[in-house]
Amino acid sequence: MPESFRQPVFLISGAVILTFVILGAAFPEGFKSGAEAALGWVTTFFGWFYLISVFGFVVVLVYLAFSKYGETRIGPPDSTPDYSFFSWVAMLLAAGFGVGLVFYGLAEPMTFFLKPPYEEMEGGSEAAARFAIQYAFFDWGVHQWAAFSIVGLIIGYFQFRKGEAGLVSTTLERMTKRAPGGKRLGNAFDIFAVVATVVGVATSLGLGVLQINGGLNYVFGLPEGFVWQLAILGVMFGAYMVSAASGLDKGIKILSNINLGLAIALMLYILIFGPTLTILNTIVQGLGDYLQHFLEMSLRTDAFAGSEWASSWTIFYWAWVIAWSPFVGTFVARISRGRTIREYVFGVLVMPPLLACLWIGVYGGAGLHYELVEGAGLAQATSDNITTAVFHFFDLLPMSMVLNVLTCILIFIFLITSADSASYIVAQMTDKGSIDPPLVKRLSWGGLIAAICLTLIATGGLEGLQSAAVLAALPFTFILYAMVYTLFRELKADRQAMLQELYEKHDQTPVGASIHEARELADNGDEGEPAYSPSAAE
Repeated sequence: MPESFRQPVFLISGAVILTFVILGAAFPEGFKSGAEAALGWVTTFFGWFYLISVFGFVVVLVYLAFSKYGETRIGPPDSTPDYSFFSWVAMLLAAGFGVGLVFYGLAEPMTFFLKPPYEEMEGGSEAAARFAIQYAFFDWGVHQWAAFSIVGLIIGYFQFRKGEAGLVSTTLERMTKRAPGGKRLGNAFDIFAVVATVVGVATSLGLGVLQINGGLNYVFGLPEGFVWQLAILGVMFGAYMVSAASGLDKGIKILSNINLGLAIALMLYILIFGPTLTILNTIVQGLGDYLQHFLEMSLRTDAFAGSEWASSWTIFYWAWVIAWSPFVGTFVARISRGRTIREYVFGVLVMPPLLACLWIGVYGGAGLHYELVEGAGLAQATSDNITTAVFHFFDLLPMSMVLNVLTCILIFIFLITSADSASYIVAQMTDKGSIDPPLVKRLSWGGLIAAICLTLIATGGLEGLQSAAVLAALPFTFILYAMVYTLFRELKADRQAMLQELYEKHDQTPVGASIHEARELADNGDEGEPAYSPSAAE
């Protein structure tokens, strides 16, 4: 066995994943009910904790963007971004976000339209339509990217600024190295990240295969079943193996650019040939409602109403994104080298959420218009089969067959890039954080993810394993708190070292230093009269 395959993180994480898959495949119903019961308990008793944590991550990121650390680069001080802005945003969407948006961009507003966020609101009403867009914007907005962004920023800072391995354990090494069994504790963090990533990607890949199969059934009459799902997964596996072998700069980058262009083209087509005025009004009003009720939605727990809506949607979403944050965050870090913290935060917290709101505004706005004005039956179609909802929607537009085919291609490419980026990141996690993990390890993880997906489709264990993956969010939230603490410590030390160097070089307080920093520099200066100039400080 090659050395890279004998590393503890690789072996133990593989064994843990295999155990979960065997349980999910052998006892699908029992595993599902047990995992869902555990998840229900966690979201009920710790929902408030998820809400305040994700909101806190948003606050931390915005603070960093506007703070004195905003100009710090994720890389050496003289580094420049590795990718153009368009490619960077396209690759952000490729890391698992895009396929979910295609899946829920229409389905979520239609679901909220039938079952509004507030129990006293009448389903199917105009008020329900307005709140459906508002909450869909919220669920796919800034908060969803907060956990991804904070993990990506921290790992990227340590990997490219400090020259250390791109691992969760590396960011906490300063806290764990003095603890008993610090090395084993670090390995446990990395194993945790690998298991959450592989299980999460495998279940999402399986759900995507089911949606493509549903679309092919609706459009071309192909049967829904294991044989066709196996064929779809087989083609997908071959495609993302080719993509993985091509490397990050060719495979994922090229496919991501194609998909972002295709997604924009689909939105523009629906905007032009659909109910244009309603769509534009929906986007503007939806953004207004989202911004106006931002704090209210961020911290809504239904403390007295007794409603389970928040637990079923918002809290579940936040748990899901925290569980996925090691994977998406590590990938975001890998493609963000050379950008300043301010540029990073505004890019990651603004562009993907903005694109998501535009997508939901176009698809959801048009769908709700057809439902309210023409009684198109989209809400019921979504309730009956969520995987085919978007294809019912296309029947209401000209050239529906072309739209159906392009959407299947869009989903297919998003799944390829998600699986490719996941195999790359998991290989990195299990290869001591190497920025260029061996191809054989990337292909091995890609094959394992496909095998897990196939097993769960065949046995009906997808939903149970998805619930088990989301359970990982609770312990990882505490790990995230520790990672944020270490980031601030290192940023402060980094800035002090930079100011000290400038101070010693020019014999005066650097412009831009705060009063507190200027005094620290003076106290650390030579004996005698300190070279302290308050006027140079902020």
